Amino acid sequence: MVHGGAGGDGADCHGHQHHQCSAKGSASAVQSLDELDFERGIWSAAMNNECDRLRTLVARGHLHDRDSCGYTALHYAARHGHLEACHLLLNAGLGVDEVTNGGVTALQRAAMMGRNAIVELLLTNGANAVHRDSDGRTALHRAAEGGHLGCCQLLVAHRADLRHIEDERHLKPFDLVRDHATDRDQLRCLLRMPDGDVGAASTTSS
Repeated sequence: MVHGGAGGDGADCHGHQHHQCSAKGSASAVQSLDELDFERGIWSAAMNNECDRLRTLVARGHLHDRDSCGYTALHYAARHGHLEACHLLLNAGLGVDEVTNGGVTALQRAAMMGRNAIVELLLTNGANAVHRDSDGRTALHRAAEGGHLGCCQLLVAHRADLRHIEDERHLKPFDLVRDHATDRDQLRCLLRMPDGDVGAASTTSS
């Protein structure tokens, strides 16, 4: 049974809507200023893995820019699985654990989308795997909810005690594995805590 929830920042701030236009009294579509800002900004370059444009924008001082929902370029690059863009942004000095308005990190975005290589990169760069978003969920919760076995394996190998953390609804990653998940049995085996294992993870990285 699925114990889901809408979740803080369940989709990008602009999601798939940043390309959409709104017609106001005419047949021609007019992009909002917010949409235009997004397209011209570092977030669009990161989302599309446009590394030359990323370098230009970083050189112009836009590395730490946030969109209206608090997303950095790293959130967009991580969500869309762009390893080169993530490397570029991290090497330029963008913090690996920057959070959105909903408390979401790039690691959580990558885990939610099943981006194994990005999860591994962010963990290698010191990402805090026990960070919780506004729903109390960690990257492991998000990976489990999405049915992403590879990401779950990486996160559990990094910190096995992530399996103990409960979200705001008192759900552990195991509880979020969907019945129809392709790797359901493997996920549940991985995330099930051994008998007598009742420890709890710290809320700070080790």
